[in-house]
Amino acid sequence: MALLALGLNHATAPLDIREKVVFGDEIVGDALRDLKKHGGVAEAAILSTCNRTEIYCSHELRDLDRLLDWLTGYHGFRRAELQPYLYSHPDARAVKHMLRVASGLDSMILGEPQVLGQLKNAYNRAVDSGSIGQLLGRLFQHSFMVAKEIRSNTAIGRHPVSVAYAAIRLAQQIFGDLSERTALLIGAGETIELAARHLHDLAVDRMIIANRTLERSQRLTIGMNAFAISLQDIPAHLDEADIIFSATASPLPILGKGAIENAIRKRRRRPIFIADLAVPRDVEPEAGELEDVYLYTVDDLKEVIEENLRNRREAAVQAEEIIDTHVQHFMDWMDSLDAIPTIRAIRTQAERMQDQVAEAALVKLKQGGDPEQVLTEAVRSLANKLIHAPSAELRNAGPERRQEFLQVARKLFRLGNFPDLPPQDPET
Repeated sequence: MALLALGLNHATAPLDIREKVVFGDEIVGDALRDLKKHGGVAEAAILSTCNRTEIYCSHELRDLDRLLDWLTGYHGFRRAELQPYLYSHPDARAVKHMLRVASGLDSMILGEPQVLGQLKNAYNRAVDSGSIGQLLGRLFQHSFMVAKEIRSNTAIGRHPVSVAYAAIRLAQQIFGDLSERTALLIGAGETIELAARHLHDLAVDRMIIANRTLERSQRLTIGMNAFAISLQDIPAHLDEADIIFSATASPLPILGKGAIENAIRKRRRRPIFIADLAVPRDVEPEAGELEDVYLYTVDDLKEVIEENLRNRREAAVQAEEIIDTHVQHFMDWMDSLDAIPTIRAIRTQAERMQDQVAEAALVKLKQGGDPEQVLTEAVRSLANKLIHAPSAELRNAGPERRQEFLQVARKLFRLGNFPDLPPQDPET
């Protein structure tokens, strides 16, 4: 059985191509069933996100052309249109690719953890569709285990590399536990949404979301302990905020030094952390001169992020070493599957001999044979039957193969340095 990974990602294909080969949740099940029927695969799973679409499959004979035809045809491409953006990884390379994906080493943001959850969802959808078997099932579980080991034993995920999360980590250094803090978020774009979700995950006590359009800020409050206000209402709530995140597209500052100074006075010198994530800036730079105000800009945070990226790259080297070890472990297990039919045949043959010897012994016992003698003869007979065929093959092997056979036999029967015994022909 062979393994194959086929796909494209943010590094090989532009967005306008990636978005045309997405498999939405509503079609993945039908796509997997169609892939098994027409793609020539025994097992299959599809991982599809905004940054990548990948097919993981196993089959008796690796038929990349058939798989390519299925993928391009399913999305209405001509093969020549899509093929330049695709990569394929067979066997050990497929294993390594999945382990790197699960561990965040193949992500646009090095070490990001979200892709592991997406990979688990891909596995669950494949299970629900009946397209997962022993090989892919083992590979997915192996990838989850390796990703956990890398998260536990390296620093790959300990250094935030998004502007929003880096700012939150700085706020934690100032306040410690954020569960009793109030956060004011100004804006309603992607950066503010990400900050809101991070703060929610950290159980921040309360969030106030301010935006020029009240309806947009209200959408962000859904599912969070937050309420929405307009930009005009900010002065009335500024003194409530321990933490302020601002990321608007305003050409002029939203928060002036005077407003913040007034808020500090009302707070009786309790500190305020401000992350100005906007370009141009939302907060007058002079506000950073105030006592009890900790003001950070995008440039300040970029220095933190670059340092964290260096730390992640160092951790990634260690993670790659862990992955290489586990790729070999998986391939050793996969190679062992080839021996299973032979092992079953040996066991079946041995059980057949056992039944024959036991049947003959029972006949002798019913005829009044001495139990001790019958048992001794039965054991000797079974031993002779088991070693007869291997012994004959060893004797009949030509001189050029006999040494090879002897070495294999000593290993199979674990003879090691067992002393040589006088030659004795087994009964035939």
